[in-house]
Amino acid sequence: MPILKRSKTLTAMALLLIEEDDRVFYASPSAIRSRMSDLILYQRDYCHLCDQALAVLAEARAPDFDSLWVDDSVDLVQRYGNRVPVLRNDRDGRELDWPFDAASVRAFIAGVD
Repeated sequence: MPILKRSKTLTAMALLLIEEDDRVFYASPSAIRSRMSDLILYQRDYCHLCDQALAVLAEARAPDFDSLWVDDSVDLVQRYGNRVPVLRNDRDGRELDWPFDAASVRAFIAGVD
């Protein structure tokens, strides 16, 4: 899975920097979206619960997921606000709100409700 990095300048230009296999290149957000994982962790800057969620995802041995910071978008702030961290399966739209543990993450990934 590529490492996605954003800079203020590149974001303003609607380009993202991708590092993959020792190569660095720029791509549009739509091109990157097609490369991203189905799992997304919505989080906020300086969020201790988000740090705990990352530890739980590691404990659950969750597959690759993408992190999106809701602070970067007014729409995401309105949608997720104080709900973060939220794990979302972008393929089917299911969401797992915090608090969650490793067992509930594994069940969520397996599609068990």
